[in-house]
Amino acid sequence: MRKRKTKKIVYKSGCSAFFRSDFCVVIFETTIFLILRRLFMQRRQLIKYLTAGALFSSLLPAFATEPVTLKVGASPLVTGDILEFVKPALAKKGINLKIIEFTDYIQPNLALADKEIDANLFQHKPFMDKFCQDRGLKLTALPGIFIAPIALYSKKIKDVKELKKGDTITIPNDPTNGGRALQLLAGADLLKLKEGVGHAATVEDIIDNPLRLRIMEVEAATLPRTLDDARAAVINQTYALPAGLNPVKDSLLIESKDSPYANMVAIRTGDNRPELVELNNALHTPEVKEFILEHYKGSLIPSF
Repeated sequence: MRKRKTKKIVYKSGCSAFFRSDFCVVIFETTIFLILRRLFMQRRQLIKYLTAGALFSSLLPAFATEPVTLKVGASPLVTGDILEFVKPALAKKGINLKIIEFTDYIQPNLALADKEIDANLFQHKPFMDKFCQDRGLKLTALPGIFIAPIALYSKKIKDVKELKKGDTITIPNDPTNGGRALQLLAGADLLKLKEGVGHAATVEDIIDNPLRLRIMEVEAATLPRTLDDARAAVINQTYALPAGLNPVKDSLLIESKDSPYANMVAIRTGDNRPELVELNNALHTPEVKEFILEHYKGSLIPSF
């Protein structure tokens, strides 16, 4: 009997023959499905996180830009005008600047100490220091912004040489500005003061008064009105400008531009809120300096 020949199958590699079977195909497709499913789930999870992140990001600015109201006391015109000028810049920082006007030199510091306002801008540091010392307040001066030179005005004469014996000159009744006024008069040889008294001088420090001038101390806010009766008056810029008096054009005498009396922002000692820092920064920019120079035509001098 003739032997039947059998063909021997030789598989070159395990996998090459293995993938030909239906079982291998199932395993392969299942594996691919699991891989794709996992990638799909990861993609869904990623989209979920991205969506949540986008939602949070869209809400964040609403919280971050919630406006903060800052109440700042100021005198009419002058400091009030400067604060109005920086309002837009502060608004961009999320600060709503509310300007509270005062017409005297007493209430702004009292209101600040009582937390009725957050800061004020109307005074120089020597005035504030003396005020705090007398009233027991704790206020802090920020860097100076501008100098408002004090000056002598008159409706009756055009030159100090026209002053006569016994003429009345009105000056501010607060200690520091009163001292400035006396120094202004002494600088023109109208008075002689005790040596070394500086801007703390009072009428009691007058040791020589050749014309026997009558020095009358009155509330600073009323000084412009005294020009109708007094021969002359030494008036602070705070009240001179609203009365239509320009120290450069209208004064008989004007304080030196080297005056150390720079107006500045006052805050409560220890109050370091970010919005107060932003206020101080906004008031010390090149734009503010240019505004002071152009708007006040030399009657105010930037001190930074």
